[in-house]
Amino acid sequence: MSRVWEIPVHDSTRVRDARIAAREACGQAGLAAARTAAAELVATELATNLLKHAGGGRMVVNLVAAPAGGGETGSVQLFSLDHGPGIADVGAARRDGWSTAAGSLGAGLGSCQRSANAFHLYSLPGRGTVAAARIDPEPIRRGAPAAPVPAGGITTALAQAEQCGDAWSWVRSGSLVTLLLADGLGHGPKAAHASTAAVAELHRAAQLPPADILRRLHTVLRPTRGAAVSVAQVDTDRAELSFAGVGNVGARVRTGDSWTSLVSHPGIVGAYFPAQVPVRRVPWHGDSLLVLHSDGLPSRWQPPQDPHLLAQDPSVVAAAILRDAGSPARPARDDTSVAVLAPDRRTSAHDSRL
Repeated sequence: MSRVWEIPVHDSTRVRDARIAAREACGQAGLAAARTAAAELVATELATNLLKHAGGGRMVVNLVAAPAGGGETGSVQLFSLDHGPGIADVGAARRDGWSTAAGSLGAGLGSCQRSANAFHLYSLPGRGTVAAARIDPEPIRRGAPAAPVPAGGITTALAQAEQCGDAWSWVRSGSLVTLLLADGLGHGPKAAHASTAAVAELHRAAQLPPADILRRLHTVLRPTRGAAVSVAQVDTDRAELSFAGVGNVGARVRTGDSWTSLVSHPGIVGAYFPAQVPVRRVPWHGDSLLVLHSDGLPSRWQPPQDPHLLAQDPSVVAAAILRDAGSPARPARDDTSVAVLAPDRRTSAHDSRL
């Protein structure tokens, strides 16, 4: 899942590029023609909205694991990010017929919601908008609630390259929900090979605790150039988060109103592995949130404080962090990924708030 697509959308020609990216991603994921058409429609509408309502922005298309977390069947995740004027009434914007643009029918976001298996929209007036749409292999049944997904993330490659050396994934095993983020050494295809191998092994080791997962990954990644890897695991029965990391993958956990950094041990999984892997354990509550990120994110990024954003789907939280941490004055110097783990929120994936 190292292939990524990032499309700056500042003129009408890039709408076509966004549509082509969605088509290529569906081909990589093995989606059928009907789901590919749905992804192309969503990409077209989101890119068009960037031009009409935000004065431009960017589209990011990622390949992600299916909601079940099994890792065998892929889905396509489409993001729209902008720093435009924002949307005053998100609920109205999601209804067909709404528009602030003269001459627009305003059916775009409504069609995105109907076409995607999960569609999330977060916006603040004066701060911009983040939209996230996931296209799964099978369409959602009419009237059926979307499968809850406790984790979400976004990846972008250095200089908009095709291959990203970062990868993330999550898996569930009984009461355990495990999130992994791997940053392959360097960037490009060889870094992508290492991080992709780490993700694949996670799905074979879902029952293990974080430190044992890292030890197993050390063996698996020896033929590769290695990676920095962090593993966070929530035991829902014990209401506890366990964290272990090797290398420079950052981690912060939010409990109540405060954020705490979780420190990884120096080293490289697959090359220089520590004799002991420290494990940090913290309580996991209904308002907790965990953020993992690669070193492509600026070191002084600030975690979000807006309670409406923190209540969003993890994919939206991750995308908003990536959007707000960077700027044209501070271009990314490496591949960048952000992954977020939240308590299971048994609500429809179409339910978004302002």
